[in-house]
Amino acid sequence: MAKKKATKTVKKKVAKKPASAPSPAKTVKTRSAPASPDQKLAAIDKELVGLLNQRVETFLKKVAQSESPQEAVFDVQDDVKLWTMLEGMNKGPLSTVELKSIFRGVLSAGRQRVKNIRVAYLGPAYSFTHLAAINRFGESADLVPVSTIATVFEEVNRGHVHYGLVPIENSTDGRIVDTLDMFTRLPLRICGEIQLHVHHNLLARCDRSEITEIYSKPQALSQCRDWLAKNMSHARLIEVTSTSTAAQLARDKPGAAAVASQQAAVQYSIQIVAECIEDNRNNMTRFAIIGDSIAEPTGHDRTAILLQIPHKPGSLSDALQVFKKCKVNLTWIESFPLRSPEIGYLFFLDFEGHVTDAKIKRTLKALESMADRLEILGSYPRSEPLN
Repeated sequence: MAKKKATKTVKKKVAKKPASAPSPAKTVKTRSAPASPDQKLAAIDKELVGLLNQRVETFLKKVAQSESPQEAVFDVQDDVKLWTMLEGMNKGPLSTVELKSIFRGVLSAGRQRVKNIRVAYLGPAYSFTHLAAINRFGESADLVPVSTIATVFEEVNRGHVHYGLVPIENSTDGRIVDTLDMFTRLPLRICGEIQLHVHHNLLARCDRSEITEIYSKPQALSQCRDWLAKNMSHARLIEVTSTSTAAQLARDKPGAAAVASQQAAVQYSIQIVAECIEDNRNNMTRFAIIGDSIAEPTGHDRTAILLQIPHKPGSLSDALQVFKKCKVNLTWIESFPLRSPEIGYLFFLDFEGHVTDAKIKRTLKALESMADRLEILGSYPRSEPLN
């Protein structure tokens, strides 16, 4: 019997069609809400904090790499370059004066980390000399108030402070005699200057009609004499040592008022009953920064000298001809009588230029040949008026 041939059934694998991929989900674009003013301010503030700290760190590295860090920390030329840059790049709404005020604080903070700068000034706090000191050295500096101009000079001369700050002249009242007198007594130099617009205000804790006494220092009362005569003739004017002292009296004494600064009104919580009462709206005081060095030239400088010439006809005329001959612009001249028994005068002169300039050297050499006494009080950068 024949055997059946076994057959092998081969099952073909049928490729399965790949499952269709799920269709991508549609992306829904959502528009984020615009940042609020508070969020924008917070972001700007965060960036400012970082940049300000970065600036101080870079300044400290620069000073550390200099040959004399103690001197480099107060390089006047650096300040001049910075102020020039700010004036050129500023597009507002901040004024250049306001920007400088901000940068002074940053500069002051950086300098104090290298050298504790001590500055004696004619106090007390919130007097106009104090405001000038803040404008120049910043609030981080160690500002030391003293009671007299003579004490400012003595503190610098004894090495108790690095610099002193004293008023030297006012556009209304002229020279400050006490300052000029101290230059004849002590061998100190003018290292810089500050020109400050001085705005006086009438401060009181009562109505103007209730004011019976007005306190201030003699110079402030003098600079407001016309306004006070026209508007406050019923009140008695009383001289005190400073505008800050006057403000304290106006705060504490019924019927009292003070002629003082806006900052003093804020400090002593007194109302300003009349603003800017100075007779000259361009009233300005020039302050001298005193120390023991001559500043490096900046190309925009002023030199001050003390000159004594023979007390005879034509001596002063001959001395002044020197400036004309050397083409030097004389900006200020004051006379001061010699102490007895000497007869004659000392002359304080300011003129444009630096002692290292060729024409200033020629000028000084010519003056020296005719002078009984010639002292260079300093060469320093000319400053722009501050409000």
